[in-house]
Amino acid sequence: MASSTSGRRGGGLLSPAAAVLVVAVAVLLPAAQARGEPCYPRVFCFGDSLADTGNYAFLYGNDSGQPALWPPYGETYFHRATGRFSNGRLVVDFVADALGLPLVRPYWSGQSAGDFASGANFAVGGATALSPAFFRAKGVPMGDVVHLDMEMEWFRDLLGLLCPGDLAGCKGMMNQSLFLVGEIGGNDYNTPLLSRVPITEIRSFTPSVIAKISSTITELIGLGAKTLVVPGNLPIGCIPYYLMIFKSDKNEDYEPETGCLRWMNEFSQYHNELLIDELEKLRKLHPDAAIIYADYYGAAMEIFISPEQFGIEDPLVACCGGGGPYGVSTTARCGSGEYKVCDDPQKYGSWDGFHPSEAAYKAIAIGLLWGSYTQPPIATITKSCPQLSELGSSLEHKVLYDM
Repeated sequence: MASSTSGRRGGGLLSPAAAVLVVAVAVLLPAAQARGEPCYPRVFCFGDSLADTGNYAFLYGNDSGQPALWPPYGETYFHRATGRFSNGRLVVDFVADALGLPLVRPYWSGQSAGDFASGANFAVGGATALSPAFFRAKGVPMGDVVHLDMEMEWFRDLLGLLCPGDLAGCKGMMNQSLFLVGEIGGNDYNTPLLSRVPITEIRSFTPSVIAKISSTITELIGLGAKTLVVPGNLPIGCIPYYLMIFKSDKNEDYEPETGCLRWMNEFSQYHNELLIDELEKLRKLHPDAAIIYADYYGAAMEIFISPEQFGIEDPLVACCGGGGPYGVSTTARCGSGEYKVCDDPQKYGSWDGFHPSEAAYKAIAIGLLWGSYTQPPIATITKSCPQLSELGSSLEHKVLYDM
């Protein structure tokens, strides 16, 4: 892909404020009372397509050939394509909304300091943790994609805009902000997997991926960050496209309780184990920072084990794609070719065969905000957010409705 990373491009917010999340089992406080003042003045987000709220369109343009920039993407919530790689909202959208903030503005859509009063999102679809040079040196073909060092460079540029001439003056703003460092690293594995690089070789990349995430966290803390949420990898063995291309005739290759590919999920767990170990080391080095592991894997596995509790009927099938048993094919993809779109995306775990549906993102966000899928629990460590604890104490079910 041809990147256009020089010069800020203007533009307005890509989406309206998200709806308030409320727990179905209880009648909660009115939104204004439940929210009060925002827990954090700003949210800053880094990552790839799982967190991109519109940067891809500004960097590569609508003529990039990326179907996510056109309908039917965005049809469920926004009723138009916003640059999100889904039919609706992402985890970062639900997190920002729960914290009482507007949806996080894509970095490349703003121009002035005022545009980033509530933070900025640096995530870009297709982004990797490591630079393309790393993979080329390993013999893995990799285009000129955005990577984590580039996103950090943009962040430092933004600090110069927010605190001109005095980066030290940004420390107060930094320590009051929430940082979402990821999800990142998935594309470091997706490209080699799709290029049929052996999984044993791909596993050898993981320590370098974790080291890059770690160095980014260290840099953010050095700049003044105090609260950082770091997501792990999703269970990639449950991704419809992978279920199609790595289909096996051996029953033992699949998890009996989910139907997901066992070896791929074991690889995701390997990445997450190394990340958890690294975060524990960072906590010891930076005891004044709250470094929170977000267990995307565990939260997502609830969808595949018990989809009915989220109103999902087909957790392993793409709503939008080329058909077939997993809703995907090699000849068509969502928004391109002879693709099909389901009638009710909320009943599907995947939107396009690679990216979760809004229903799945919502379920993951619930597990992080009010469930047991953050370590330490986000509702207890973010003491400036009493509403999270209040909501968590009322939580008995994970089905949410929008008001």
